Amino acid sequence: MRYSTQVKPISYLKANAAKVLLQLTEQREPLIITQNGEAKAVIQDVASYEETQETLALLKILALGNQEIEAGKVKPVNDVAARLRAKSAGR
Repeated sequence: MRYSTQVKPISYLKANAAKVLLQLTEQREPLIITQNGEAKAVIQDVASYEETQETLALLKILALGNQEIEAGKVKPVNDVAARLRAKSAGR
């Protein structure tokens, strides 16, 4: 995806808000809004935003897991499985 084709001035957004929203939904590509020639904002459709947030959450979980591994906060899978079996047998 080339972001250079998805750059519009804020005046375009003001004059074509409904059209912009329709394009965002259909194309599912973010739009960069400029003000005085500088990029100031990025807008995107809600579905893409939600997917991005879910992806970030998963990446955060993976990063936390890697931090725990590096800190030595891990247990062998056989030990964990044996403990879980013992718990379910005790019910």
